[in-house]
Amino acid sequence: MKNSIIALAFAAFATVGVAHAANVTADQQDAAQTQQWSASQSGAMQKTRAQVRQELVEAQKDGQLAALRKLYQGA
Repeated sequence: MKNSIIALAFAAFATVGVAHAANVTADQQDAAQTQQWSASQSGAMQKTRAQVRQELVEAQKDGQLAALRKLYQGA
């Protein structure tokens, strides 16, 4: 008797699990696809080492780095 109850419960849980996994709407599929990111899709351009260094120098002159250091310094 207990074996049949356990088998019935197992079959019911397996069926519910499969039905739940198959219940994916088109909106959920679209959302999953749009969350993937790549540099080519976002329009990001690769920079040379010299360009990055120039931006760093400009950030130091503008005071942006000092502000970030103060912000992330902590309490």
